[in-house]
Amino acid sequence: MKLRFLPIIALLLFSCEQNSVTIPKPRMYPKVTYPERNIIDFKEAYCPLNFKYPDYFEIEKDNYFFEDKPKHPCWFDLTSEEINSQLHFSYIEIKDREHLDELIIDAFKMAGKHNDKASYRREQIIENPEAELYGLMFEMDGPVAAPVQFFMTDSTQHFFRGSLYFNSEVNPDSIAPVLNFVKKDVTDMIESFNWK
Repeated sequence: MKLRFLPIIALLLFSCEQNSVTIPKPRMYPKVTYPERNIIDFKEAYCPLNFKYPDYFEIEKDNYFFEDKPKHPCWFDLTSEEINSQLHFSYIEIKDREHLDELIIDAFKMAGKHNDKASYRREQIIENPEAELYGLMFEMDGPVAAPVQFFMTDSTQHFFRGSLYFNSEVNPDSIAPVLNFVKKDVTDMIESFNWK
C-alpha cells in the first residue's frame, strides 16, 4: 500500500524543488533598417510654399481626387517604400474668413474620425509669426489609419493640410519605432516651412 503512493510523493517533491521562475519575454519589435536622412528642399513651381524634407521620400503629384481633378495643383504625396509610408498633402487657397473656418472645422473632423480607435489624442499648436504660420498638429495613439495629421495657414490666403499613413495594417506596437522616426521628419518639415 505504501509503494502505491511513492510515485505521487516523488512527483510532488520534484515539482516543489524547482527554483526557476518563469518570466514573460521582453517586448520585441521587427528589425527595421532606417534610411539615411539627406535633407533636400521642396520648391515645386506648382506650390506656393517651401519646406525641407528627407530624400528617402519621393514626390508623387496627385492627378485625381475621387475621379475629379484636385482642387489645386499643389496636392501631392511624399512616399517612401523604405519605411512603407505616405505623407498626403493638400493646399487650398482661402476665399474669405468663412471659408477658413470651414477648412479648420474640416481638419478637426478628419482627425476626429480616428477618435473611435485612438486611445489618446494630443494636439500641439504650430505657431511662427515671422513666417505667418499658424496651425495645429494632431498625434493619435492606437490602431489609427493616420497617426499624425496637421494643418497650417497664414489666416488670409493659404491653407495646407498633411497626414501620415502607413501602407500596412496599423499595429501600434510594431509601427512605434518607425512612427517615432517619421514624426521627427514631419516636425522638421513644419519647422522649415514658409509661404512663397
